[in-house]
Parts: sequence; structure tokens; C-alpha cells
Amino acid sequence: MHPNALLDLATELLRDVLRLEQPADAVVSAFFRRHRALGPRERHALAETTYTVLRQRLVLQHLAQSGSGAPERRLALLAWQGDRASVERALGPRERQWLAAAQSVDREALPEKLRHNLPDWLAGALKAQFGEDFWPLVRALDAPAPLDLRVNVLACKRDEARVALAAAGIGAEPTPYSPWGLRVQGKPALHKLELFTSGAVEVQDEGSQMLALLVDAKRGEMVVDFCAGAGGKTLALGAMMRNTGRLYAFDVSGHRLAALKPRLARSGLSNVHPVQIAHERDERVKRLAGKVQRVLVDAPCSGLGTLRRNPDLKWRQSPQAILELQAKQQAILASAARLLAPGGRLVYATCSLLAAENEEVARAFDEQAAGAFERLPAAPLLEAASVARAGELVEGDVLRLLPHRHHTDGFFACVWRRR
Repeated sequence: MHPNALLDLATELLRDVLRLEQPADAVVSAFFRRHRALGPRERHALAETTYTVLRQRLVLQHLAQSGSGAPERRLALLAWQGDRASVERALGPRERQWLAAAQSVDREALPEKLRHNLPDWLAGALKAQFGEDFWPLVRALDAPAPLDLRVNVLACKRDEARVALAAAGIGAEPTPYSPWGLRVQGKPALHKLELFTSGAVEVQDEGSQMLALLVDAKRGEMVVDFCAGAGGKTLALGAMMRNTGRLYAFDVSGHRLAALKPRLARSGLSNVHPVQIAHERDERVKRLAGKVQRVLVDAPCSGLGTLRRNPDLKWRQSPQAILELQAKQQAILASAARLLAPGGRLVYATCSLLAAENEEVARAFDEQAAGAFERLPAAPLLEAASVARAGELVEGDVLRLLPHRHHTDGFFACVWRRR
């Protein structure tokens, strides 16, 4: 495809994405369905350019002000992630001159807001919370995430999976903390590999694997994944249970639970029972009150710990949305806690970086529970689950994972035991 035609497509795609009306990945997928003739290299260039614009939106918009023509085209040129030399040769003299001048600007000399590329409310919250770690965190959030796999322990050992990947020309290393994880080099197409189609591996960030390890589900238990979504942690829990007991996957979204079905079929698990509920007080939830040994509440949240993968979230969230989420998180946690039998374990988790969704929700639950639950320190629980260097992953008694420290998405988890 001629570079200018590809730039036209990038302009069209950015115009759609920057409306910020839908998640960026959904917009990009819909765009590619409309343009099925695009090859893998062209799709990669368009997608990565789009995500670069979302990561660096403020500084790129600042640099783009000086040019002419469609602003989305200027953004695409500044962020281009394909064959840059070919694209630049296709430009006219004035556009090439503008681009060279914009690229020569020393970004480190620009105002702070243009360097951290965050909305003011979020930058203020993260600065107050992380102090000296703010800039290392920002830099990590601006980098693309690695590709992590979880090995299905029912089907395969980690070393066997690593050998199979190597035979397919895919390099992978054991993740530093999770006993199940492999970190893959690059972003290879996995969906046609026998290792993937057989259910021996699943794509899952190492941080997400930590949440399942904290639950530590056992053989024969009754376990609930209260906000199961597409079921990544559900599948990990089912494998931990060695395909025994009964594992409920609750979610209010039938669409998300439908996405679990093919993954469940690949996994070989028969102990998982997906259940669509209307809300956290659904009668199907209440029937299990006092009967469950383990409950995971991976609560709906802002997702701000996943900005490496979903950079549009920082532009689509707001302080008001965080307050609404906090109220929902507290209600879900309170309802989920009622399921626990005496001695049962409750894990509250988010993929958010914000204390409002993490510590504040946990403190509110402590007050509400009035001594019915006791907090369990995360470090010994992780050690018991064969997590390496578990002490690096905790602050006080909670799990806290940060991209710049642990090379995972940002996660928080707090654990209680019912007295």
C-alpha cells in the first residue's frame, strides 16, 4: 500500500479512536473488520501508531499545533510506528520540513504536563500517592506491556511449554514471580499453536496470576470468582483445584461470560459453572451464603493499572467515575463476603493504582465487618503458593504490583479470613 494511502487510513482510525466514546481496542478491531484487505504489517503499523498517540496525546497535540492539514494526520506522522523512512519520502517538502522541526523539539524541556501525558486530576492523585516513584511509574505506564502466558498445570509443565514454544520459534522465559508464568519475546501469533489450542497455555499477565495464587483454591472446595469477566482467573483457580470441587464464575455480563466458553472448552475443566447474575444481591448469590471456602472479588475498577495496554483509559476516566466505582466496589465486596463459611478466605483485588479504589475500600470493609473478618498478611500466603521473592510484592499486609517495579500491570489485593 502506498504510504499516503496508509496515512489516510491512520487519519481515519485516529479520528474514530480520539472521540473516546468506546474502548480503543474495540474501535481498532471494528476498523480492521471494515478494512479486511490490510496485511499484518499494515495492521501493526496502524494499531501501534494509534496506541502511541493515546500514550503521548498531550505532547503530540502540542507539537502538531504548528502544522497544517488534518490534525489526526499530523499526530499519525509524529507517532508513526511503521516504516518511517518510506512514509517520510512520500511527504511533500513543506510537510517534511514541519515534521523534522517537530521531531527536533527537546521534549524533556517541555512543561511537566506535556511530559507525563496525564490528565491533571490523575497526575495529582498519583503524585500524592507515589511521591518519588511518580516519574518511574509514568515512564513504565508509557511503555508497551510484555506478553505473559499462564501454563495450565493440568495439561503441561512450564518447562515443557517453554520447549514447545522454542520449537515453534518463540522465545520465552519463566516469569520472575509466578510459578505458572512464561514471558514471551515480541508479540507472536499464538492462536494457531497446538500448545494454545489444546489449552496448555493461556494469555494472562503475571500480576493477574498473583491474584489466583493468593486465593489458593484447594481440591474439593466450593469457590466463587465473583466478578469473573472473560474468566482468566477462573481458569487458573479451576486448575489449582485440580478440576475437583465446584467453582462458580459470576458476572453481570452475559457477553463476557460467553467469551469464557471457548477458553473453558480448551482448558479441559469440568468443575466451572458460569452464572450470569443481575447484581451483587441476586438470589443465586444469596443461596450460597455461608457455604463457600474461597471468594475472589476482582472488582470492576478504573483499570488504570493497565495503561500500558489500555492507554485510552486515562482519557476516558474521571474523578466522578472513580467515586461511582468506589461505591460499587464496596457494595460488591460486602455481598461477596456473605458467601464465606467460617475460616473461609476472601480476596479483594483491582487493577487500579488509586487508593480510592484500593485501601479506602478495604478500610471501609474492615469497619463494616465489625470484627467478623481478620486481615491476613499477603507475603506468607504468596510464599505458601510457591511465589518467588514474595516479599518484593507486598506493602504492609497487602499485595501491590507496579509496572516500574515488577514489570506487571498495576494490581492491588487485600485478603481476609472469616472468623
